[in-house]
Formats: sequence, C-alpha cells, structure tokens
Amino acid sequence: MSHKITLIPGEGIGPEIIKVAVDVLDAAGADIEWDIYEDSQNVTGIVESIKKNAVALKGPIATPIGDGYRSINVRLRKELDTYANIRPVKSFDGVHTPFKNVDIVTIRENLEDLYAGIEFKEGEEETQDLIDYIASIGNAKQPRIAVPRIGDDSGISIKSVSITASEHIAYFAFEYAQKYNRKKITAIHKANIIKFTDGLFLETARRIAQKYPEIEFEDIIVDAAAMGLVRNPQEFDVLLCPNLYGDILSDLCAGLVGGLGVAPSANMGEKYAIFEAVHGTAPAIAGQNKANPTALLLSAVMMLEYLEEQKIAQNIRHAVEKVIKKGKEVTSDLRLDKKVGVGTQEMGKAILNNL
Repeated sequence: MSHKITLIPGEGIGPEIIKVAVDVLDAAGADIEWDIYEDSQNVTGIVESIKKNAVALKGPIATPIGDGYRSINVRLRKELDTYANIRPVKSFDGVHTPFKNVDIVTIRENLEDLYAGIEFKEGEEETQDLIDYIASIGNAKQPRIAVPRIGDDSGISIKSVSITASEHIAYFAFEYAQKYNRKKITAIHKANIIKFTDGLFLETARRIAQKYPEIEFEDIIVDAAAMGLVRNPQEFDVLLCPNLYGDILSDLCAGLVGGLGVAPSANMGEKYAIFEAVHGTAPAIAGQNKANPTALLLSAVMMLEYLEEQKIAQNIRHAVEKVIKKGKEVTSDLRLDKKVGVGTQEMGKAILNNL
C-alpha cells in the first residue's frame, strides 16, 4: 500500500540519520511518497503538512536551554493533539550494558503537567500579582495553617493535571498493552506529596485499570521507580506516566539498554502521529558522519507498524539487530572493543546489506 508521509530532516545530525532511514525504508520495499519539509523552524508549515498527511517521520529540532523560544516539539504536540508519547526500549545482543532482557515501554502523557508551559518570569508584574494572590487565598482558606509565602524573587511554573487527559493516556496505555500483548502496567506518581495533581492522575489510572482485569496493574512512587529500574528492570513492563516523570524515566530506561542512540519514540493522537528518535540534535558531531542512526530507524519501524506494514517493519528491525549483534559495522558508541566505529552512512549500508 502506498503512503504519503511528511519528512522533516530537522537540525544537527537530523539530515544524516534521516538519509539512512529513507534509504533503508526504500530498500526494504516501503511504498512511501515523502512530503519533505526542510524548514524545521516553521511550525505553522509543519503542522499544515502533517495535517494533510496524518503521519510524519521527524529528525531532531533544537530548543534553547533557559532563555529563548519554547520547544517546537512541545508546540507540535499541542497543535496536533498528539497526547500520547510512546518510548519503547529493548536489550540488544551486542550492546554492552550491565542489564539483560530489558523490555520496557514508557507511555507518557504529552500535553499537560509542568510541560504545559504555563510559566511566570521572575521580576515581572504579573508574577508578583500571582504571588500575592496565592498568599491571599492560601491564608483565607487555611487561616489556622501557616502557608509559606512564595519568595518575591521567584519564577513560577504551574503544574496542571486533568481528569480528561489522565483518562486519555490511561485508556491509551491499556489498549496498547492489549494490542501488543503486554502483561503489566505500572502507574508512576508522587501522590504521597503532590496530592491534587499526581493524586488525580493515580486515582484516574486506578479507575481505568478496573476495566482491564486481564492486565496486571500496580502503582509506584517515582523515586522508588527510578531505584527499581536500575536494580531490577526486568520487573517492569509498561510504565504509565505523567509528562515530566515520563520524560525523565524514559531516558533512564534508554540508559539500561545502551543509551539514547537506540531509543525510538512516537507521538500519537486520535488523528496524527509523529515518529522521531528520543535524542536531540547533537551539534558537536553534526555533519561529521558519526551519528548512530539506530534510534531513528527504530522510530521508522514503529511508523511502519502503525501503518500496518508489519512485514517490512520486522525485516528492518531484524537487519538492525543483526548489524548491532555483529558489532563491527556500527558507530563508535556501539563498539564493544572501544575502537573507532564506522560512519553513519556506512552503518546504514550494513543494515541495507542485511535486509
């Protein structure tokens, strides 16, 4: 079946790894017409293209730390309502890590929590008004309790969690578990301390879990989850997370299997889906033919599975696994012997030769 898909090369190492993915998909027999969108800073144009095609394969796009514009990735998720972020990690033969037989999927709510971007900058009049308002309602509602005043030199970020978004991501997680034959879902939270937001997320997850009695359900506090993941990662199957915890723990999970270079992801909603590697633009090695293309290739595999192209997806995944297991024609981050690896394009050609 033919598919028209938005292709966003992105920035930094993006164009290099996108080239490998396109070459591999073509050689594997995927019938795709690419709608290439080069201007990764033009969010309006990207959104229009994805709305037209419904599916996108995307390279990394840079976001400044601290000052500057907000994340383009976050804006895309909001404008396209891709409320579910799926980040699977799985052990590879040939990748050196202390852990074996890891197979974990993090399913992260994508649109609210602290990543909603509701922020107030230190020193601005609106921020001071908010600080004064919080102090006034806190003392009015709890006159017998000493409500700590937010410092006048504070910046403020607001954490919001809704029943609606929590239901969406919980249903998505359980439906995903059913479809892919996963056995257990673990809800991640800090409801012992953050009672009205994390507590609401947990209460909603527990309620939805009752509708799927065939899937084991548990919940765990986020710090205990982090410790458990680095002690016994085999105990975890699907992690159901609010936005911030999902972002952090999915990177931790990537570290269990070899790092962000082997970590794919997808952002999905009711209408649209964007597939991309978890890692960023890696400007230090951009244009040097050093980037590991594995994460983007596995994201493309997820895309093919979404498009019901199971056979092609499986062939590409097996080719990637073969090359990594052999351990010779891989980038430096995947070399067990610490020798300099092959280039991005050379690893791509090795994968082509194993299709």
